[in-house]
Amino acid sequence: MEWKGRRESDNVEDRRGGGAVKTGGISIVGLVVAFVAWKFFGADPQQTYQVTKQLTTQQQSHQQAIQHPTSEQQEAKQFVSTILADTEDTWTTIFKQQGWQYTPAKLVLYRQSTSTACGAGQSAMGPFYCSSDKSVYLDTDFFVEMRQQLGISGEKNSTQLSRQDQAGDFAMAYVIAHEVGHHVQNLLGISEKVYAQRQQMSQKQANQLSVRQELQADCFAGIWAKYNNQRTHFLQQGDVEEAMDAAEKIGDDYLQKRSSGQIVPDSFTHGTSQQRIKWFDRGLNAQDLSACDTFQHPL
Repeated sequence: MEWKGRRESDNVEDRRGGGAVKTGGISIVGLVVAFVAWKFFGADPQQTYQVTKQLTTQQQSHQQAIQHPTSEQQEAKQFVSTILADTEDTWTTIFKQQGWQYTPAKLVLYRQSTSTACGAGQSAMGPFYCSSDKSVYLDTDFFVEMRQQLGISGEKNSTQLSRQDQAGDFAMAYVIAHEVGHHVQNLLGISEKVYAQRQQMSQKQANQLSVRQELQADCFAGIWAKYNNQRTHFLQQGDVEEAMDAAEKIGDDYLQKRSSGQIVPDSFTHGTSQQRIKWFDRGLNAQDLSACDTFQHPL
């Protein structure tokens, strides 16, 4: 994936220099919740953090950027800043075509834990979007874990994070684009409607609605990839396959079978591997946002 040499977003806050939120009293249940949420990255904080907030005591302290970042740390920030800028340029254009105004999300880089408007953020939860402060939170170590734990890779082979020729760079961009997809849902009022409806449903029904919300974020990530490629020609051979590989390996059925050997469809919150691939691909071939209406179309 070609990503160097383009505009970098100013909407990136670097908190990786220490002073992260300290949490205490985390129970075994809290750790399990965090681990499961990490597995299903892109988890809605409204679902996850309401639990962890009750299980932890937060002590907030000053958070700042790394004082002497390594070349790898610098390039990691450059990478996410470039991808975030790409999402800003793409969605600004799409919104303008509809007569709307796009307000960019903020992306916060952190290590281990940090404070958010949705509660205490934990790196074990993976990348996530907080609708309350319109921010994407990302511990860049997650990308290393993504490769090691899920075996996500591309045609190229590398062990270093954020190198331009590394395996899985577009899979990482897909992760960020998915979270920005939740921001788009927030701006369009979709997230608020989903949250209100979930409060009136059984757990099974609420899970099914969450699946539709997550698949729409996958579709929006596909739309971003399509329009950004038309603008920058950033995609290279094998990049789309990387994203499809990532989508497959974060499907609810794939993760459940991998972790416990059992698949429980009623507990799905993000969609099956086949569904996540389908809706990302649908976004890649979409003509407009209506193609991503997962709430009306069969999954």
